[in-house]
Amino acid sequence: MSSRNDTRESDPRSTDDVILDAAAELIVHFGVRRTQLAEIARRAGVSRPTVYRRWPDVRAVIGALLTREVLRTREAVPDLGDDRASLVARSVEIAVRIRDHPLLGALLVSEPQLLAEYVVERLGTSQRGLLEALAEGIERGQKHGSVRAGNPRELAAMVLLIAQSTVQSHRMVADLLPDEAWRRELAKALNGYLAP
Repeated sequence: MSSRNDTRESDPRSTDDVILDAAAELIVHFGVRRTQLAEIARRAGVSRPTVYRRWPDVRAVIGALLTREVLRTREAVPDLGDDRASLVARSVEIAVRIRDHPLLGALLVSEPQLLAEYVVERLGTSQRGLLEALAEGIERGQKHGSVRAGNPRELAAMVLLIAQSTVQSHRMVADLLPDEAWRRELAKALNGYLAP
């Protein structure tokens, strides 16, 4: 029978990932208000100082967790080509995965103000990563001839705003826009915006 320490030592994940995974589990199952750094440390099998050295409070852990999950989601969706159709398909798929992500969904339902702080009120690391990927895809689409002219960073910012607001408002219109319609209409909006 192996101890928790043995398991942790053989775990290929970094200490940060182990801590963030523990925080995600707690937030999904118990909510942000019942998640404390001491409990995150206990669930991760690390000392409290190990957590405190990395993040001063639960809000900082949530910020790191959101960044990690959004960037992982972006990286998990392959870039299929240089044309507008590929860019739009990838953007819609990333939006769907973010919308349906267990942690992000839990925060959207239980802590919309907290999520808004990280998503709406400031341009965070995760959003900058999304903007960078969008701008690169837009530049390739412009060279391909299937994306309209314009500053790629400005176009990327608008695509992010369209997709982000669609994700945030999904639950409000879920009865009017079931999943297939939601995907189709988001794709039409992005295609219409980006078309030459």
